[in-house]
Amino acid sequence: MLQAAGVGAGDEVIVPAFGNPEVAEAVVRAGAAPVFADIDADTYCIDPSHVADRLSARTAAVVAVHRFGHRADIERLLHLGSRHGLLVLEQGESEKPHDEVGQRRVHAAYLSGRLSGVRTPAGHEGHTYQQYVVRVPGNGRPDRDAFARVLRGKGVECSVPVKAPVHRLSAFRRDVALPETERAADETLALPVDGSMTRRQLQRVVSACNALGGLLQPAF
Repeated sequence: MLQAAGVGAGDEVIVPAFGNPEVAEAVVRAGAAPVFADIDADTYCIDPSHVADRLSARTAAVVAVHRFGHRADIERLLHLGSRHGLLVLEQGESEKPHDEVGQRRVHAAYLSGRLSGVRTPAGHEGHTYQQYVVRVPGNGRPDRDAFARVLRGKGVECSVPVKAPVHRLSAFRRDVALPETERAADETLALPVDGSMTRRQLQRVVSACNALGGLLQPAF
């Protein structure tokens, strides 16, 4: 889509640094340069306010990635694009069947109502819970990783959704301040929320997490 729109050599494309490198790689393949913007702390999607701060005379486009079932603020991005003559593109997530999404929402509500010691996802309208992503308190990555190891030891499947921000990867390393992106990469953990889970499995997730919650205190 970037190439079809005429984006190429000499252009810059603003992209989120929180996520996989495929979007930045696509920008490079088009001949343009990726410029990394920070994310919204609740949705993990690109922050329109920070996009505005990253604009330059070379900016040709912005790519918004919908993340974990949250939708990026496309309305604000389109308004920004209209003001500055920018192309605004979206990258979505694979859609799940309607019944599956409904069951995930039921399970997410169960978890959010019972989990303690972790910060549960912001339940925005339209959230489809492609992943149920919590924040683990404490001292960032070491405590989050220790938390995950204990959960796995108790039979709870969990995963780190973004192991390293794109602007920290060797191919795209940039000296840029993206505090929300860095914090999210250090604190986030995806817990199971599949529609096929039983109530007993959900209870196991809650029990395992809550048993650890009191051991991890936010750093001051």
